[in-house]
Amino acid sequence: MNAAVKDTPLVERQLGPIEIFYGLDHGKYPQGNSFIVRGEQRSILIDPSLGLVARKPHQPMADTVLYSHSHEDHLAGAHLYADKPCHIHRQDASGLQSLAGLLDIFGLSGDGHEAFIESLHSKYHYQPRADVQCFENGDIFDLGGVSIEVIHTPGHTAGHCCFLVTWGPSAAERLVYLGDIDLTGFGPYYGDPASSLKAFEQSMEKLRHIDAQYWLTFHHKGLIENRETFLQMLDGFEQVIANREQRLLDFISSPKTMAQIVDYRIVYRPNTGDTMVAAIEQRSAQMHLDRLIAAGVVTQQGSYYCTS
Repeated sequence: MNAAVKDTPLVERQLGPIEIFYGLDHGKYPQGNSFIVRGEQRSILIDPSLGLVARKPHQPMADTVLYSHSHEDHLAGAHLYADKPCHIHRQDASGLQSLAGLLDIFGLSGDGHEAFIESLHSKYHYQPRADVQCFENGDIFDLGGVSIEVIHTPGHTAGHCCFLVTWGPSAAERLVYLGDIDLTGFGPYYGDPASSLKAFEQSMEKLRHIDAQYWLTFHHKGLIENRETFLQMLDGFEQVIANREQRLLDFISSPKTMAQIVDYRIVYRPNTGDTMVAAIEQRSAQMHLDRLIAAGVVTQQGSYYCTS
């Protein structure tokens, strides 16, 4: 490893046929934790991140690359494997197929996004893959003595997927890669146009019923080594949704417009972010408001929202 990389806190962790490559600062965004699974017949890399870019030219070799979803931090090392077959869920494929497709996933159109587009190229090394292949929920990649099963977990994006890696008959030989169901204190992100609060909650419920010993997040938490700890962390992660909703209800106890709600910030910290963050806040708040209105808890009168 060259001196520049040696002096950075990049670490690996071996777990059966899995090798985890942690990003800087425990995979804090925009860094992430990538991993490779090696079977008797082939190897598959999951979500090549900036952590792999930092390891260049010592990144792991792989036969195939899988992506959990089309967000810039999960695609940042894709250019290192431009000659390898790659797969993603069909509902997120457009983000790999073209820059326009990726911008659509973020809900960006028109002018005013030049800085973000520049960062996609300069920071995240974006390169389109028109040849990307699509998988579906339940598809299994057989590596020879090791398998990777696709678990479609929409909500974060429409095509977000987790992966169940199995290398033996017991739960102690199973790992679930959680992607951006990352169990952080920030909480679930459902701010893209195709995101869904309801689907995110359903995806978390689905994960509760998987019997596995190990759980791996792309950001922050990294490897979780028992199911009980995972379930406790998932409880805390999901609680953030309820906390946001309660803050929203408290704020609109007197009538508020959407512009006021966006400025108040139920997802990000107050007085932070740009127009992209404002759009995320609006989409997120609208999901909460829609279901609160359906439940009869909130009413809308003209441009104002208020608790019933």
